[in-house]
Amino acid sequence: MHEVVANLHMHTPYSDGRYTHARIARAAIQTGLDAVLVTDHNVYVDGLERVYTDGARRALLLVGEEIHDQGRLPQKNHLLVFGAGRELAAQAHDPQRLLDNVRQAGGLSFLAHPYELAAPAVGEPDISWVDWDVHGYTGLELWNGFSEFKSLLKSKLHALFYAFNPRLIARAPHPEALRKWDELLSQGRRVVAVGGSDAHALPASLGPLRKTLFPYEYHFRAINNHLFLESPLSGDIIGDRPRLLTALGSGRLFIGYDLPASTRGFRFTAQGSERVAWMGETIPAKGGVTLQIRLPLPVECRLVKDGKTIKVWHKRHTCTYITTQPGAYRAEAYIHYLGRKRGWIFSNPIYVKGE
Repeated sequence: MHEVVANLHMHTPYSDGRYTHARIARAAIQTGLDAVLVTDHNVYVDGLERVYTDGARRALLLVGEEIHDQGRLPQKNHLLVFGAGRELAAQAHDPQRLLDNVRQAGGLSFLAHPYELAAPAVGEPDISWVDWDVHGYTGLELWNGFSEFKSLLKSKLHALFYAFNPRLIARAPHPEALRKWDELLSQGRRVVAVGGSDAHALPASLGPLRKTLFPYEYHFRAINNHLFLESPLSGDIIGDRPRLLTALGSGRLFIGYDLPASTRGFRFTAQGSERVAWMGETIPAKGGVTLQIRLPLPVECRLVKDGKTIKVWHKRHTCTYITTQPGAYRAEAYIHYLGRKRGWIFSNPIYVKGE
């Protein structure tokens, strides 16, 4: 498998972002990304998907949409949509109908920032996902970079402090998002977890102080999605687009917080009696399954089954666990950075299936 690093959930001047699609692509190339997926609010911008190049370097840019019901106040139920190929915001008033239409269009859907609570100090409302009785979505945005910043804003001084010290922000996905994901997995649901930047590069001010809140380049070095394809991206959008979306939709990926140290090289696989399974795949429990974790650095690693931590390793490059029990198994890794233990890697599950 070939590792491809992609950043998703960002905005352009077509909604409330500052960078154009071309400038986003240039930033992606400069920061070493392989792909970016743009999602403007309630507008599908057609005709801008392409492979951008800079000398020998290139980045695939795909266009999706972040959809929510603009008539609902306060806002709730933001949905990231990829691969549908058409405008679907007219269905936003009915989340289930919207999800059904995304699926009928062959698209992927992710519940955006499912737990984004209010920050009254800066006038930001709660825009969490609330309609949990819906079905048919691909997954959820487990870790949202801008939402995490918002969660720390107890005052305007906090906003100023973190605007000038963004490396201190990221700690881990919201605990309720992790809990909800594990709850869904333990119910036997297949729910893909992704990380999102929610990049805007918004201008901010406090008195005479002026600051851009997190340029896209910062986001692109932070919370990324590491996807696995059977062959490298070729530079041909006709072939690369469906392969990347297939990996995204199947959960053949992990979320990596790349700012403390690159997470490239992480692997989580399962060896059965007949084959090897990757993240997002299913493998029979019969005969026993060996779960194998490989870490880029020797850090703390946890193996989680159906929401319960079943094994913890410390300062290990490789971790192995043998099981005959069916369930959804996923891996987490934590790294010490700037005086705090922070989430570093969150894998999608491998599904071990009973007879």
